Amino acid sequence: MKFSSGIQGALPARFRQPRLLIVGCGDIGLRVQRLAGATAVARGRVYALSSSPERLPLLRATGITPLLGNLDQPPSLRRLAGLATHVLHLAPPPAQGHHDPRTLALVRTLRRRRLPRALVYASTSGVYGDCAGAWVPETRPVAPATARAQRRVAAERQLRHSLGRAGVRVSILRVPGIYAPNREGGTPRARLLRGTAVLQASEDVFTNHIHADDLARACRMALWRGAAQRIYHASDNTVLKMGDYFDAAADLYGLPRPPRLSRAAAQAQLPPMLLSFMSESRRLENQRLRQELRLRLRYPSVTQGLCSS
Repeated sequence: MKFSSGIQGALPARFRQPRLLIVGCGDIGLRVQRLAGATAVARGRVYALSSSPERLPLLRATGITPLLGNLDQPPSLRRLAGLATHVLHLAPPPAQGHHDPRTLALVRTLRRRRLPRALVYASTSGVYGDCAGAWVPETRPVAPATARAQRRVAAERQLRHSLGRAGVRVSILRVPGIYAPNREGGTPRARLLRGTAVLQASEDVFTNHIHADDLARACRMALWRGAAQRIYHASDNTVLKMGDYFDAAADLYGLPRPPRLSRAAAQAQLPPMLLSFMSESRRLENQRLRQELRLRLRYPSVTQGLCSS
């Protein structure tokens, strides 16, 4: 990793090395760490914020330096100020409300001392709301239809306004459905075994996906290659409607295809959370991911990804 001349060159060597802080180091964060050996960050240190003391040994075993703290308890975050040159923010907002106090607490902490040079935030493609199946570029205005998506929009704005305007290279990854056979709950198998219905073809919605390993690689590349104040769709090349996705998975697993319902019947039978995903249809463009971040998708389609081990 190259540093510009001037004040950086006058810093002690330990401060010239890249230092990555992962906030919200779950499955994707651990995948980023496993991939880190191929990047410049391997010459520095990787830290991870965790609110669970029981999780610290697992993080240490992967080569991560764990830091005990909780985004819901801002005083516990003081050690993060000035610590990292790069920040990967993977922590979700709270489950209630229309704002994200966790991201606000992180922003206020990072602003207390030397700012990181780059921050990547994993948001959601749900910020666009229903697009009636249209192709969606990163320039499309957000139109969040759920409180869950509104919280993500609030987090994006906090980061871009408070840190981006202060000179931090903030990049936003808008992420669709994450899957992987080696991820907990990462395949449709359990849902297929339950026989959960999908919409009939005439009323079905387009859905988007990304394999967990490709998402980890996108996070890694955005940390080093992402442009300032830039949005990227972390989505694969699959163009499928939701029912067709579950049909393809059922055929792959040798299971019965799910029953099809009209939208009216689905509204009467299915839980609200599931219905919310069936109410938004869009197809994400991913040229920036492939051309600007230069990510070659390892699993460009869900069929390839579901067959991976």
